[in-house]
Amino acid sequence: MRCARLSVAFLFILVGTVSGQDKKDTPKKEAKKEAPVVKPREGESKTVKLFVGKSLDGWEGYSDLWSVNDGVIVAKNTAPLKFSTYLLTKDTYSDFRLTFASKLVTSEMHSGVCFWGVVKPDVSKDPEKDRTKHTYAGHLVMFPSGYGLYDLFGRNGLGVDGAPAKKVGKQHDWNDIEILAQGNRIRVAVNGAAVVDWRDPQPERIKAGPIGLQLHSNTVPQEVQFKGLVLETFPKEDKLLTVK
Repeated sequence: MRCARLSVAFLFILVGTVSGQDKKDTPKKEAKKEAPVVKPREGESKTVKLFVGKSLDGWEGYSDLWSVNDGVIVAKNTAPLKFSTYLLTKDTYSDFRLTFASKLVTSEMHSGVCFWGVVKPDVSKDPEKDRTKHTYAGHLVMFPSGYGLYDLFGRNGLGVDGAPAKKVGKQHDWNDIEILAQGNRIRVAVNGAAVVDWRDPQPERIKAGPIGLQLHSNTVPQEVQFKGLVLETFPKEDKLLTVK
């Protein structure tokens, strides 16, 4: 009986020692990296009309998926899309303000605007078959179904809360959107309300690149429309101008 009591006592001591050792040796969770403040880049501030309502001059994309109808850019697919595809500006941009309107007509899949990245057809082993000639790797502002920020072919979701945008966004109607990209900071306004203010903690990922309109990969027919699309390079004012 005494041996049994000693064995039990020894077991408690052993368990306590091992537990304490595990607790001591367990690494602490890495603290969330604070994003540095990268100042807006300097350059010529000018207004560029990316779309004048008549043609897709200045843009690159699959002609069977992107068209112009009644002064509006129409992105439309009937067959499934294995990879998201984009209508891309031929020029590249770093710091800019982009104002435009967008409407999700068919499907519930989100669209978006991409920037600060590169065209990346090699996301597929067979770019011709999978139609990845105009696929993009970089930052993406999403709307309207899944609002927020995404890092295409990189970090994926960037942890930005989409709830503020959902409160003011319209699912199947025109949404007025402003994107202000400066330094490593991205700010977004939807229908006059500021909904995103985020700095990239890894500014080395940022590079001047084309701006792209997204037609998301999907297995069902979908249609997204865009209009307006006025861009200001190296914005003079460091604030969202459409916020009421």
